[in-house]
Amino acid sequence: MHTFTRKAGFPAQTTLVALLLGMLTPTASAHGWHSGFAPGFVQGFSHPFSGLDHLLAMFAVGLWSSHAGRRFWLVPASFVALLLVGAQLAAEGIALPAIEPTIAASLLVLGLLLALQARLPAAAVATLVGGFALFHGAAHGIELGPTAAPGLTGVLCATLLLHLAGIVAGRFLKPGAVWLRLAGTGIAVCGAGLSSGLI
Repeated sequence: MHTFTRKAGFPAQTTLVALLLGMLTPTASAHGWHSGFAPGFVQGFSHPFSGLDHLLAMFAVGLWSSHAGRRFWLVPASFVALLLVGAQLAAEGIALPAIEPTIAASLLVLGLLLALQARLPAAAVATLVGGFALFHGAAHGIELGPTAAPGLTGVLCATLLLHLAGIVAGRFLKPGAVWLRLAGTGIAVCGAGLSSGLI
């Protein structure tokens, strides 16, 4: 239950909006390790933070889950589990089609779920998000290769952290709040931009 007053709520919302704007600054592509580095834990952990696609998708999962009631953990758990499966498939040479377009589509869909305040069963959203997570995981697995357990562990830890950040942020934004809708709209716009090649 939210107990924030108007006086306490405004600074929290302002801080969250500033955080979202900071996340939307231009960043390097997440799909490529820095030259000369082995895919160790630190590099794996930094990977989701180095591009808008992974970062915003994982944060959006947390935002949506923050208002999913008692089963708030279900969608993040599905994302993490299927991300791991996707990474393992890619590491074993099993290619998934249209990885980049599907990742961009995940931003668009997740953003629309937030912007429209879609009230769907957590299990249904977990299935949808898990499907997208396969492609996020495949993108990581392609770069990590077959012997990248430390790097993949780092990716999973960063993913959980971004989910948690979204959940915590969402707790400050009541369902239906304009800030939550704006965040979803911004994420959807980024997805559309990535799909069209504008970002």
